[in-house]
Amino acid sequence: MKRSRCETLALPAVRLNIRRWGDPAAPTLFLLHGWMDVSASFQFVVDALQRDWNIVAPDWRGFGPSQWLARPYYFADHLADLEAILDRYSPDAPATLVGHSMGGILSCLYAGIRPQRVARVISLEGFGIAPTTPEMAPDRYGQWLDAQKKPPRMHVYADRAAFANRLQKTDRFLSAKRADFLARHLARIGDGEDRAGQRRHGIVWNGDPWHKAPGAYLFRLEESMAIWKRVACPVLWVAGRQSWVVREYASRPGDWDARRACFADIAEAWVEDADHMLHHDQPEAVARIIEEFLPG
Repeated sequence: MKRSRCETLALPAVRLNIRRWGDPAAPTLFLLHGWMDVSASFQFVVDALQRDWNIVAPDWRGFGPSQWLARPYYFADHLADLEAILDRYSPDAPATLVGHSMGGILSCLYAGIRPQRVARVISLEGFGIAPTTPEMAPDRYGQWLDAQKKPPRMHVYADRAAFANRLQKTDRFLSAKRADFLARHLARIGDGEDRAGQRRHGIVWNGDPWHKAPGAYLFRLEESMAIWKRVACPVLWVAGRQSWVVREYASRPGDWDARRACFADIAEAWVEDADHMLHHDQPEAVARIIEEFLPG
């Protein structure tokens, strides 16, 4: 495996862990992880990349080694963190962003909000949130209020092997070797709850449980689409052929095409034998797609 190194980016409100791979003098590539993931899970893709890169991979606030806030999180804060990361690591040149899931959603939004700051976007299974309607707001506010009274907890596992088994159970394309690696980074020792809702000490997800709390505000797809229409750079959507996300979009006729149509310059690529965590399932294919899309 290619060796990574970590450094801290201290912002006014939070400390972020930044994982680095490669040669600082090489072209910079930002790898942005998804919800309940960590930067280290890009290891498999990094190992498969053939060209020299200066890779910058943050852990979002409240995930992995980055600072946990132990309170509700607001999605827009991640956009502010991304801008601070780009200010630090790519202050003078438009950035190339590769994001998975939440990281892909953030990449596409940022590219529309700050089009001059982004050169290219590769979104791995990060195609925007599900539609919402105003009628959903009362229940959402109620759920948010309930979470303030009873903070969420992570499910607890007996050991890392049990955690790795859980990863494989929900992802049939994940190998045992990769699941073992992920269990060392995606999990930590801490307090959680068992299936009966009882507090237990053991192995839990390496993320602040407050990320599980519902947000007070509904995500509005219409707002995302308005932002996407301002994206000026080339965008590549990469999807897993067997992904549950793709199946969800297919359940809403026309949804996928409507989202794609918002981007002025968009292409798509598909990864066979891959679910939502396609960078875990087929990292060689993902690495090849990334490097084929980026200028040599």
